[in-house]
Amino acid sequence: MPRSKKECPKDIKSTMPELHQSIAQHYHERTKYNPETLASKSQQLDWTKQPVPFKEYKIGSTVDLKPYIQEKSEGFANNPDAQWWQRLSRLLFRSYGLTARMPSMGSAVYLRAAPSAGGLYPAEVYVVSRGTSLLPPGLYNYQCRTHSLMHYWESDVWQTLQAACFWHPSLENTQLAIIVTAVFYRSAWRYEDRAYRRIFLDTGHLLGNIELAGAITDFRPHLIGGFVDESVNDLLYIDPQQEGAIAVLPLADLLDVNQNLPLGCTALPSATETNYPQIPDGELLTYFHRHTQIQSGITGNLNLPVIKQEKSLEDKYNFPFCLKIPTTTTPIDWGQKLSELENTMYKRRSTRAYNGDDLTFEQLKSLLDFTYQPQNYIDQSLDISPDYFDLNLIETFIAVCGVKGLEAGCYYYAPKAQELRQIRFKNFRRELHFLCLGQELGRDAAAVLFHTADLKAAIAQYGDRVYRYLHLDAGHLGQRLNLAAMHLNIGVSGIGGFFDDQVNEVLGIPADEAALYITTLGHPR
Repeated sequence: MPRSKKECPKDIKSTMPELHQSIAQHYHERTKYNPETLASKSQQLDWTKQPVPFKEYKIGSTVDLKPYIQEKSEGFANNPDAQWWQRLSRLLFRSYGLTARMPSMGSAVYLRAAPSAGGLYPAEVYVVSRGTSLLPPGLYNYQCRTHSLMHYWESDVWQTLQAACFWHPSLENTQLAIIVTAVFYRSAWRYEDRAYRRIFLDTGHLLGNIELAGAITDFRPHLIGGFVDESVNDLLYIDPQQEGAIAVLPLADLLDVNQNLPLGCTALPSATETNYPQIPDGELLTYFHRHTQIQSGITGNLNLPVIKQEKSLEDKYNFPFCLKIPTTTTPIDWGQKLSELENTMYKRRSTRAYNGDDLTFEQLKSLLDFTYQPQNYIDQSLDISPDYFDLNLIETFIAVCGVKGLEAGCYYYAPKAQELRQIRFKNFRRELHFLCLGQELGRDAAAVLFHTADLKAAIAQYGDRVYRYLHLDAGHLGQRLNLAAMHLNIGVSGIGGFFDDQVNEVLGIPADEAALYITTLGHPR
């Protein structure tokens, strides 16, 4: 997959010594699920402490966005102000709006446009306005229950945001920015310390939605993952023990020529910590997050390296004996003005069970094409180089159990060469059932896709903060898979809970390759 050159400022450098085991490696090893110990560690959920996945403000003014999501576009044809509001309304609704209300245990669970493990929705979405004729300066929280913006801080904070993001060039001419945070307890209530993985996968789903919703509404989100955490948290007036900033996304308005911006640096390195104390269970998540932060004093004594996401010479796992199968195909047609994509984002649901029937190889190729080959969608006005942190760090494997025209076995997907390379020759359905914690989704899926990364090499490049970047990118890719599958009437469900080491055994990959995410694919039951 082609990469655009994304250069970082040159006045900061991260000191990353040769590692034995950093806090990121320690966290990953310690939060692995092990079949011998998982049962003993499992605890009954305390339903009296179940977190509410919505944020409330007692003071502030409300901007109602519902009229602009309900009206047809033709009604705003001669009203530029209403057209702008409609674009912003659609962007937020398609990214994280409520799409269904499901009864649950005497109450209701509200489903959103982006999937979330356990329906816990740890992410919060904020909008920062520089101050426009339509949206006064200040801080806004997106209230998805009412599809509105809560204006809870009225002062201009744009320059503070710029400083916190090391004066990132995408903030120079833009007027709006989205900041995504995570409320840690919402996921930790159920998944304990391992929740940190799921929080970033869930937020990656949301980033994928923001990217695609931006294309629908003529906004271009510019992803920033390197910022001074404390400064952004303070700017939002959030409690850093409970909630933390995850990503900043300046929104370039593509209808304003002055906001047609070049691509910028998405990822900055943090320090790498190898001298950490014994951390009790239940405190590992918050300790790890705190020690992957970028500090405000970094500019005084460090220099940012020039980090480029250029196309590497070749994909990994290019063995001479591999059977190589091309995956080029006709791109998915998302309809006039991406109407089918917008409809799919609204209808998206995670599949709960598969019927065991086979997929076709053409279907699998279409899924891979939309997920990994955005340059094939230039004619449909989709971004041909959407922002990720560093896809060169992510590897993709597919365990095929039931795909017509494709032998059962494990394949490495080479996105640059656009081909599958068969590396193992066996139907792994029984093993997949086991490593997915006995979930029938793993057993009955026609294909199971894995995202992995060489964690040690990734840390050497970006420090411990790379753990965030890896899971955000895996979630982003997973959301594109979700939407492509839904559009093709294929069932899809992401799995963040699995026996880590057994994944490596099935795929036949080194033990130090970290499994990040699993996506199951098949026909819904």
